[in-house]
Amino acid sequence: MKPDNDVKGRLLLILIAFMMATAGLGAKVAVLQFVEGDELSAMAYSQQRRGTSISPKRGAILDRNGDELAVNTSVTTITLNPSELQKSIAANGLSAASVAAELAAILDMDAESVQKKIEKSAQYEMLKKKAEAEAGERAIAYQKAAKLSGIYASEDSKRYYKNNNLAAHVIGMTGDDNQGLSGIEYVMEKDIKGTAGKIMGEVDIRNVEVPFQTGSRVDAQDGHNVTLTIDTTIQFFATQALEKAIADNDVREGGTIIVMDPQTAEVLAMVSKPDFNLNDPYAAPPGLDLDTDLGLDSDLGLEGGQWNGRSEEGVAILGQTVWRNKAIMDTYEPGSTFKAITTAAGLEDGAVTLESEFDCAPVTGYGPRPIRCWTTSGSHGRQDLTRAVYNSCNPAFMRIALSLGRDRFYSYVGDFGFYDKTGIVLPGEVKGIFHEKPSNVDMLVASFGQRFTITPMQLVTAYSAIANGGSLMKPMLVKELTDASGNVLTRYEPEVVRKVISKDTSDKLKTILEGVVSEGTGKNAYVSGYRVAGKTGTSETVDEDRFIASFCSFAPADSPKVCVLVMLDDPRGESHMGGAIAAPVAQRLIEEVLTYMEVERIYSERDQKSLVREISAPALARLPIEEAVAKLKELGMSYRLQAGIDDLSLPVAVQVPAADTGVAQNATFALYTDPQAERMLASMPNLSGKTVYEASDALARLGLNMRISGSGVAKGQSVAPGEDVEVGSTVDVAFRYTDNIE
Repeated sequence: MKPDNDVKGRLLLILIAFMMATAGLGAKVAVLQFVEGDELSAMAYSQQRRGTSISPKRGAILDRNGDELAVNTSVTTITLNPSELQKSIAANGLSAASVAAELAAILDMDAESVQKKIEKSAQYEMLKKKAEAEAGERAIAYQKAAKLSGIYASEDSKRYYKNNNLAAHVIGMTGDDNQGLSGIEYVMEKDIKGTAGKIMGEVDIRNVEVPFQTGSRVDAQDGHNVTLTIDTTIQFFATQALEKAIADNDVREGGTIIVMDPQTAEVLAMVSKPDFNLNDPYAAPPGLDLDTDLGLDSDLGLEGGQWNGRSEEGVAILGQTVWRNKAIMDTYEPGSTFKAITTAAGLEDGAVTLESEFDCAPVTGYGPRPIRCWTTSGSHGRQDLTRAVYNSCNPAFMRIALSLGRDRFYSYVGDFGFYDKTGIVLPGEVKGIFHEKPSNVDMLVASFGQRFTITPMQLVTAYSAIANGGSLMKPMLVKELTDASGNVLTRYEPEVVRKVISKDTSDKLKTILEGVVSEGTGKNAYVSGYRVAGKTGTSETVDEDRFIASFCSFAPADSPKVCVLVMLDDPRGESHMGGAIAAPVAQRLIEEVLTYMEVERIYSERDQKSLVREISAPALARLPIEEAVAKLKELGMSYRLQAGIDDLSLPVAVQVPAADTGVAQNATFALYTDPQAERMLASMPNLSGKTVYEASDALARLGLNMRISGSGVAKGQSVAPGEDVEVGSTVDVAFRYTDNIE
C-alpha cells in the first residue's frame, strides 16, 4: 500500500503545481490583456509599422500688396534602411560600392560617404535632405530597376526667397529643417511652420515592408501666411538709395534707412547694410578680410583654406556683419536729430515759446570748459526758437534743457520711448543707453544729441509721434495672418503706446521742422511740390575720426504720409555732415515714395519761380525740317541741324531727344535728315560748384539739356567732364547746398 500512497502524493503535488502555474499564467494574461494591453498594442503597432514624416509647407510671407517674398519649392528627402538595403544588394548579386556610386551620381554626393551610410548597422539613415524632386524620382526609379529595397523618398519643401537680399533682415532665414532662424521667419515660427503629417506602412519581423499592404496617411497641415506692412516697391527704392549713398560717400560701416507711416507706425521699408542673400545666407561677407577687418586668426571661419560659414567661427563672423540688423540692434548717438525732441519737450512743458530768444554764446559753469556751438564760421547771434532750430544752434537747446530741469527733461526722454525697446516684432532689438544718474553736464550735451545712444527704430518712432499729432505708436511689421484660402485669421491693428505731446505742440513743431528744410540746415532735402520737414544730425563715435551722418524727416509736413530716417555710419568721402550727405538721400527717396503713392504735389510760390517744368518731347519725325523748326520755336525750344542741310523741305529722320520723352520746356533738339549721318557731339564741361543757372547756361551753349536734382551748387553729373556726349542729350546734374549744413 505504501507505494500507492507515494504515487498519489506525487500526483497531487504535480496537480497543485500545474494548477498554480495555470493560475499564474492566467493572472499574467489578465495583466497583459487588461492592465498593459493598450501599451503593448501600441508597441506592437509601432513594431509592425514604419512611418515616414510628411513635412508641412511653411506659410508664405507676403508684402502689404500681396506680393510673395518667401515661398516654398517642392523637394525630396532621401532616407535609407541600411539593413534592408544590404540584404537586397546581396540577393541581387550587387555590391555596396556599386549601389553607392549610382546613388551618388544621381544625388550629386560623394560615393564614399554614401557607401558608409549603406554599410551601417541601422534601421534608419538620412541620405540627403532637400534634394531636387527630379533627383528623388531618379533614385526611386533606380531602386526599382535594380530590384532593390530600403531606399525611400518623402515629400518635402524648401524655402525660396524671390528677391534674394531685399528685406533680408526683416524676412529672416530658415535652417536645414525648415525652421525659422531669424527675422519674421523666427518670431512667427509658431504660425508659419504648420503641423507635420505621416505615412504609415506595415513591416515584418525583419523590418521589411510587407507587399500589397494597405498603409495609412495623415496629411500635413500647412502653415499660415503672414502679410507684412512692408511695401516691396518702397523697400526697393530705399535699398537702392542706401546702396548709392554708401558708394557715393565711401561709407565704411554701412547704414540703415527706415520708412514708416507715421499715422499707424507701419514699417513700409527697413534696410540695413551690409546685408545677405536669403537664398545663400552662409556665404562669406563681401570684401571680408579675416585678418585686417576683424583682427582674427587667418583660419577663423575657414575649412581647408575655404570659407565655412556654418562653422562656429563663421557663424560668429556672419552675426557680427551681414546678419546684424543695424536698424534695431545697433545704438548710436543721434546728434542734432535729437534737437526736435528737446524742442518738443520745451514747447509742451511751457518752458519756452515760439517767441523765446536765445543767443549763440557758449554755456559756461557746468564743466571745465565752455560748451560751444557746432558752427566754426561764427556765431548765430540772437535768434528766436524757430530760427534756433533752423540753425541747429547748440547753446539754444542747452538753455531749453536748463529751463526744463533735469527731472522734466529726462521725463520727456522716457515719454518719447528712448528708455524702452519699441516692441517691434523682430528678434534682437536693443534699447538706448543713458546715464543712470545724469549730471547737469550730461543733460546739456544730451539736449543736442550727445553722450547717450539710441536705435534708429527708436528715433523714427519718436519722429512719427511728432508728425501724427503727438501719439507714440508701437512699430508694426505684420498686418495679418491668413490661411491657404486667404481667410483672415488674425488682423493686427495700430497700437498707441502713450500720448507724448499735444496736437498744438505737434503742429508748431511740424512748421518749424519744415522751415529747417526750406531755410535751415536741411535744405538739401527740399522737394518741389512736397513739403518736407526734418532735422539733420552729425555725431562722433568713440572711434577716432568716425562720424555718423543722419537725417530724420516726414512729408508732406501738413499731412504726413511717410517718416524717413537715413543713417550712414563712418562716411569717408568729401563730407561726413548729415545735411550734406544724408539729407540728399532722403530728398530723392521721399520724392520717389510720394510719387509712387500718388500723393498730389502742391507747388509753393517759391517752387513756381524756380521750377524747370518738364514736358513731353514733340514728335518731329517725317515733318519737313522747316515745319519741325517752326514747331520747336513755337514751344520756346532750340535746335541744332545736321551739317550741310540746304533743303529745308527734307523730312526729319532722327530727333534727339526722342519723341514722347520728358524734356525741359527750353530743351535743345538735334535734327537729322539722314539716319546714317555722323552725330553731333559736345565735350561735357565740369559743372562742379556752378549754380543751377550757371550750369544750365553752360550746357545750353553746347546744345545739351539738364535734368535737375536738388538745389544749391552742382555736386555731381551723370556725364564725366571731358566725355563726348551727343547734342540734344539730357544730363542729370545733382545740386547741393554746402553752407549752413550740419
